[in-house]
Amino acid sequence: MNKLENAVYEMNLLEEQAGGCGRLNSLPALFKVIITVWYILLTVSFHKYDIFGLLGMGIYPLVLFLIYEIPFRQCIKRIKIILPFLLLAGIANPLLDKNILGSLGNRQVSGGVVSMATLMLKGLFTVLAGYLLIVSTSIEKICGALRKFHMPSILVTMILLIYRYISLLLKETNRVMQAYALRAPGQKGVGFKAWGSLAGLLLLRSMDRAENVYESMCLRGFDGSRGNSFQYTAEQKAKPADYIWLLLWGTGLFSLRIVPLLTIVGSLLVKG
Repeated sequence: MNKLENAVYEMNLLEEQAGGCGRLNSLPALFKVIITVWYILLTVSFHKYDIFGLLGMGIYPLVLFLIYEIPFRQCIKRIKIILPFLLLAGIANPLLDKNILGSLGNRQVSGGVVSMATLMLKGLFTVLAGYLLIVSTSIEKICGALRKFHMPSILVTMILLIYRYISLLLKETNRVMQAYALRAPGQKGVGFKAWGSLAGLLLLRSMDRAENVYESMCLRGFDGSRGNSFQYTAEQKAKPADYIWLLLWGTGLFSLRIVPLLTIVGSLLVKG
């Protein structure tokens, strides 16, 4: 199985997992979107030097991974392409910010090092929160929740179609690459001279397939000029336990933000 086929397989597996029957899957998508957005806003609001306070926000993804038995190893495998960008985030901070904040043992700690680590953690936590939302909620339910937030219908439709047909684009790309490999046996990768023609061919095939998809949608009554022209998955009715889940996580995350327990502990460890 090549990389493109593996990517299609992973997307199909992710959709099956999102449509499962676990406890996290059964929660209303609107509640999960609210908590995810709330968590991301609180996470990015930490000061660039408040790394110990930020560590407390790791409780949210850790608890969800443990309680709902979501495979963490599978998560790392799926987001590994993003991890290098997280590691590169703020890599220049130690060179730009050499202000000494304190010392950890016999080593001095500069503000650039702390801000770089804080930026990396913010990126990691927000990616994990987004992953937990996607792995537990189908894209149709997420888009339905976004419409309840009164997000423009055309924008939500674009998000849904891009996600839904990205696997189709990967399949078309795989067919093009297989056809090229059959015509250039023994060659590794795509030759530089063929880049332009293959990219153009893929663009034309994508446009042709997009036109077929649009015509099929129009035959089924789609009208992009009306807000209610696209039907999303019906949202399940919220139960009292779901409201308790929303209240507990909402207040709990806010408490982690305003009560800097780990910040106090960190200030005791790092002595200026």
